[in-house]
Amino acid sequence: MRFSFTPEQEEFRATLRRALEARSPTKEIRRLMATEAGFERDSWHKLNQELGLTALHIPETYGGQGFGFSELGIVLEEMGRGLLCAPYFSTAVLATTAILNAGTEEQKQALLPSIASGEVTATLAFSEEGGSNQASAVAMTAAPSGSAFRLDGTKSFVLDGHTADLVVVLARRPGSKGEDGLSFFTVPGNAPGLERRALRTMDETRKLAHLTFRSVEAKLLGEADAAAVPFARTMQQALICLANEMVGGADRLREDALAYVKMRMQFGRSIASFQTTKNKAADMLVDVELAKSAAYFAAAAIDERDDDLPALASLAKASAAEACLQTAIHAVQMHGGIGFTWDNDTHLWFKRAKSSEVLFGDANEHRETMMQHWTH
Repeated sequence: MRFSFTPEQEEFRATLRRALEARSPTKEIRRLMATEAGFERDSWHKLNQELGLTALHIPETYGGQGFGFSELGIVLEEMGRGLLCAPYFSTAVLATTAILNAGTEEQKQALLPSIASGEVTATLAFSEEGGSNQASAVAMTAAPSGSAFRLDGTKSFVLDGHTADLVVVLARRPGSKGEDGLSFFTVPGNAPGLERRALRTMDETRKLAHLTFRSVEAKLLGEADAAAVPFARTMQQALICLANEMVGGADRLREDALAYVKMRMQFGRSIASFQTTKNKAADMLVDVELAKSAAYFAAAAIDERDDDLPALASLAKASAAEACLQTAIHAVQMHGGIGFTWDNDTHLWFKRAKSSEVLFGDANEHRETMMQHWTH
């Protein structure tokens, strides 16, 4: 397992950062987050044509580039840093990994090339009204209907669910309980009987949706009643990707706060020279660097097929959640009164930090997962 990035990976990061800085200035972020979709199709297609980011970790056999999760982590970190408004996490992380983990060879050949090219956006719908991330909490039913299935129920807090061209859905056989009878299904975003509604959220840069399925025809993805294991692996991979995205945002907050206090003068000197400011800056650096270490290690663990992946995924998420939110709090305080205003950009990253803190489970939940893994 590597504990440092290769020169090629560092060059990839530098190139990607320059591209995202040009595409995602705060003026563009504010414009897109005010729209219902949260992104523009033309910009999405151009992004993928020029950089091929959705194809990054899709195997070459299915039209992708065949890189690993370490490279995907770099992409997510830079997107978190630039707060890119695009359905990348829902498409390249959630839906793609679910298809790779659960789909048959024929289904991967059919579904992944269009995702890799950027033609199709996708998402994974698993949580429901209560917001639980556990497979055992799924209530949506999938009843056989000829060669297909009919889905009935609701899904909520679905990332980019109101705009996705393809929805991967976790549902269960009627009458089943717990983790038994769970299967993945694919549904077109415009399927008859599917009602999609965007939710009002604190973080307007990441859109969530509520989906209602009324006898919606769906195709089975992978094997019937066998989704519990691939779903668990998909969520572990998603946690690690989210952790990498969060440390990117935290590092951006830290750097912006430091730049501000170096520039801001009070009592004839820079406020960066005050001891309280130095203490906050030191705390931010330690928190962010520790969270980075956990996120990088966990991403490499996916590629190395580490047996402790469930615990490492939870460790990365818990570390990143606390570091990102605490860094955001310090950043607001270091900006002083202006840090609480709409005109200052700090609140954009603060809101993303707060929403990501609870996305897929908070730090307390994931510490419990770590303890259960390492004690059993």
